Amino acid sequence: MSFFKRLKDKLVGNPTEEEKVAEIIEEEAAEQKQDEATEPAQIEAIVDENEKAEEVSVTEATSETEIPVASEDQEQQEQQEQQEQQEEVQEVAIVEEPVKEKKPSAWSITQKFKAGLEKTRNSFTSKVNDLVARYRKVDEDFFEELEDLLLQADVGFETVMELMDKLRFEVQRKNIKDTSGIQTIISEKLVEIYEQGEEDLIELNMQPNGELTVILFVGVNGVGKTTTIGKLAHRLKSQGKTVVLAAGDTFRAGAIDQLQVWGDRVGCEVIKQSEGSDPAAVMYDAIRAAKNRNADVLICDTAGRLQNKVNLMNELEKVHRVISREVPNAPHEVLLALDATTGQNALVQAQTFKEATNVTGIVLTKLDGTAKGGIVLAIRNKLHIPVKFVGLGEKMDDLQPFDAERYVYGLFAEGLDKELQNSED
Repeated sequence: MSFFKRLKDKLVGNPTEEEKVAEIIEEEAAEQKQDEATEPAQIEAIVDENEKAEEVSVTEATSETEIPVASEDQEQQEQQEQQEQQEEVQEVAIVEEPVKEKKPSAWSITQKFKAGLEKTRNSFTSKVNDLVARYRKVDEDFFEELEDLLLQADVGFETVMELMDKLRFEVQRKNIKDTSGIQTIISEKLVEIYEQGEEDLIELNMQPNGELTVILFVGVNGVGKTTTIGKLAHRLKSQGKTVVLAAGDTFRAGAIDQLQVWGDRVGCEVIKQSEGSDPAAVMYDAIRAAKNRNADVLICDTAGRLQNKVNLMNELEKVHRVISREVPNAPHEVLLALDATTGQNALVQAQTFKEATNVTGIVLTKLDGTAKGGIVLAIRNKLHIPVKFVGLGEKMDDLQPFDAERYVYGLFAEGLDKELQNSED
């Protein structure tokens, strides 16, 4: 099935559960806007009634000397009116309170990728659109400028060269003369380069029910590793899994406390020792605790020091050895957290950790904070390690399984929307 067909099925085919959620969100947003629009009118009406009540009280006060007999009745009436007004205010507050406390459902995955890649799209795709507008014909000058734009987006030299070869071949094969529809071809080739004929790249190697799955997290300090662990724990817990966290980063000041905060936030037990303890000993205790509690998943944090690669490798090897001894074939996943905003430096980090341990997947954090989201393709094509999760925001559910088609759609959303609409017409 072609990329264009798959994209149509995902975005304009029969509504999936994700699209249904998106529709519900839109309806809730519309209702909330309506409530917000009526709120000032309600408050203004209450204020007017209060002002009228004050005017009545002032009038009563001035006439008190003339009609002393009626003053007590008027005071009682005024108190009754004020009580009614207070009840009305309380009723308004009761009506409004659920709206304020209502938590919106998660966006559809497609919307998350589109929103998360906004910076890259505004930077990269706007330039592609300008390029397509300036070049009505697909010629060598067009390819050279497109090549420069892809390099600026951190797609990577090797990936760009491969993409350009595929594009030139496709243009010749289909005898394409103008640039209309070129974004669809670029998108399709980018997905082909990423997937490389492999399927189910994003699936975690989860063990059968009743067996413990051990996930080892590695990565340098400051990439959002601990935060990502918390978000992944939240995701697994929402799937009905019992999750235990192991605070194996015993060297960075505050790392244990940070993981404990996330553990409390998502409702997961954190197995820890004092700062400076042996990380392998923490892993041993954590595995024993996870087994005793019949946990489904154990997520292990590790130190992220790259200053001395030898020490890093020795430490990770020791941790890996302890885990494998206690749980056969574990760790079942070794996930490397990389900061997307670091660009090509992320490739250097990935290469270092790949040498130190058997990395099975990448978690690319802060993808929403960079204008060079092409680093996803560079990592996959150069290191042959799949990107399993991407961070698309700061919310608890903004850690999403990577989807190559939705990722490419996030890069070319506006142009592809137009081409999809034209195909429907």
